[in-house]
Amino acid sequence: MKKALTTIAMTSLLATSAFSFQASATEGLSANVAATSNYLWRGLEQTGGDAAISGGIDYASTSGFYVGTWASNASWGDMSTELDIYGGFSADINDSMSYDVGFIYYGYPDSTSGDADFSEIYGNFTFTGLTVGVAVLTSAEGADAGDSIYASADYALTLSNEAELAFHLGSYSGDFSTDSIDFGVSLSKDNFTFGVSKTDYDDGVSSDDMKFYVAYSIDIDL
Repeated sequence: MKKALTTIAMTSLLATSAFSFQASATEGLSANVAATSNYLWRGLEQTGGDAAISGGIDYASTSGFYVGTWASNASWGDMSTELDIYGGFSADINDSMSYDVGFIYYGYPDSTSGDADFSEIYGNFTFTGLTVGVAVLTSAEGADAGDSIYASADYALTLSNEAELAFHLGSYSGDFSTDSIDFGVSLSKDNFTFGVSKTDYDDGVSSDDMKFYVAYSIDIDL
């Protein structure tokens, strides 16, 4: 996937598996801002098909350690805001292999029910353009650790015009999940991304129809 800050801003938009960070050559603070016509997370719409604006602040160290926070509007359940906090470690094994492990807390501070928040641990392994990953539930209201697992595979390749073509396949299973499979394809160039995503999950609210989106993201060194 892309570099760390773009990935955190675009993870849900691109329907990828989890966070896939690259070891940073420099350390310090950075910010990211993104807009999308449809906010998708594991193939499911988080804003009812409407547009979303998101942004975050991250700290990365040359050691591979990173920590940050990311926020977006959301409109599923009884909330209108999502605020995530995450941290982890990413490193290169050699020129073609790298790994990333971390923890993320998905928070919904304006939820009146107070039981929407949950957290996961995740791990990703990348070999050239292929990334395989898994995210496991660690906490949620009425659920136990390990009650959901999201496994995924993503493959990205650079085209001759420097655009990036990416493919995604994910499987969400367990007592605290949608028990679904999602897949997507995206094309990115010059901070713009056009993508299509589909999931086999349909609860009457989140349709299983093919979903399209256009997104734009920027990174800012602080």
